[in-house]
Amino acid sequence: MSLASSLLEADRSILYLINKKLSFSELDTIMLLLREPLTWVPLYLFFLLFFYANCRKYLLPIVILSVLTFAVSDFTSASIIKPLIGRLRPCHDATLGFALNNIAGCGGPYSMPSSHATNHFGLATFWFLVIRNTLNLKWHWLFVWAFLVCYAQVYVGVHFPGDVTVGGLLGIGVAYCTYYVFCRWIELPNTKLETGV
Repeated sequence: MSLASSLLEADRSILYLINKKLSFSELDTIMLLLREPLTWVPLYLFFLLFFYANCRKYLLPIVILSVLTFAVSDFTSASIIKPLIGRLRPCHDATLGFALNNIAGCGGPYSMPSSHATNHFGLATFWFLVIRNTLNLKWHWLFVWAFLVCYAQVYVGVHFPGDVTVGGLLGIGVAYCTYYVFCRWIELPNTKLETGV
């Protein structure tokens, strides 16, 4: 079996584990809420107030580059890469050997990469880097937030695990770029350009 075939088989196996074996009716509502944009409005408002209170002199670049991170992540994943790769969502894939627990509908036909994963990991990474290098705080919980959104995508059957993995990596890459722009914009000293977690 080739490496590509092994990866595809593992992708389907993990999907089966999360979507079928680890699926419980008590979790369904929570998972649906995790992937709902309106669920996270309080978090976005929190960050706006947090940056206003703690990074006021950087507020404009933070807001503009947060929006840019989201916009670039979403456009790149949804409008460029998904049609280019053309991988079907699990809920559209007739070759799956099991019936999905599909509780969220299906959406568009393509799934690689997950835009939810790209957007949330992009924002999580950008905010993590800004907060760490301006306030010296390491908010690793931001990545837990992004991971939970990704997990919910697999749980409801609209993405393979590989889709959210690739989406997360893409979002991180976009965030590194926008964080670099942030550093140049506010002229952080060279010692602040480090980007590791």
